[in-house]
Amino acid sequence: MTDVREFRIEIPDDELVDLRDRLARTRWSVPLPGAGWERGVPTDFLRELADHWATGYDWRAAEAEINAYPQYVTEIDGQRIHFLHVRSGSPDALPLVLLHGWPGSFVEFLDVISALTDPGDPFDLVIPSLPGFGFSAPLSGPGWDSRRMATAIAELMRRLGYRRYGAQGGDFGAFVAPDLGRVDPEHVAGVHVNAATLGFIPYGQVDVSELTPGERTRYDRMQAFLGEGNGYFQIQATRPQTIAHALTDSPAGLLAWIAEKFWSGATAASPTATGCSPTSRCTG
Repeated sequence: MTDVREFRIEIPDDELVDLRDRLARTRWSVPLPGAGWERGVPTDFLRELADHWATGYDWRAAEAEINAYPQYVTEIDGQRIHFLHVRSGSPDALPLVLLHGWPGSFVEFLDVISALTDPGDPFDLVIPSLPGFGFSAPLSGPGWDSRRMATAIAELMRRLGYRRYGAQGGDFGAFVAPDLGRVDPEHVAGVHVNAATLGFIPYGQVDVSELTPGERTRYDRMQAFLGEGNGYFQIQATRPQTIAHALTDSPAGLLAWIAEKFWSGATAASPTATGCSPTSRCTG
């Protein structure tokens, strides 16, 4: 199957009712006295966030915002691929693939679409949901590593008629984007990455006295990540189906799982951050 079909998000009302009902019936854990974020997401914070999701968040408005952009699905290597395809209208536009990571999604690029497709700096944008994410789920089977994903994206760009394009990726997308340059070097004009957690990896024995100040900062952050922030990765990389049962059944559990990573990412980027509001970014 090589056809590309139009797509719109239309979540049934009964699924939204079920979501609110599940959130309302959440069994909340009893917090450990005196423990803060170092033990995970605080119960009070999560309850406030869940209440906002159930009673204050307007999904239909978000759905309409996303549906304002052209969306499509196609099947590649047995896997359904969902993507936004926003053309600038300029005949000289450079096609650009924007690749998200976890716990992000294609939605994280909505705020940059208008700037990147502006006639003054035109790009044609292709914004996929990576296999296993969003509307490219569920996975067709095991083996979808960054290189296989890159191969599928290269085929997608071929189907769309693009012979030269750039790629940008963050987080896991920062692994897929370079692999895209490797599997399709004749057509990839350039690769840019951000939020590449493993941007500095010292191998073997490390003499920290030989590191530059910038390398020492990254080294210390990596050591802290491996010691305290890597638990989610170990579970998702080794026993994903086990945690999937809990996260699929409990929206509050899924909310905590994702909120903690956004909080830790924000505090890592801003070491002076003192807290978070359920309806805003972490503040310093």
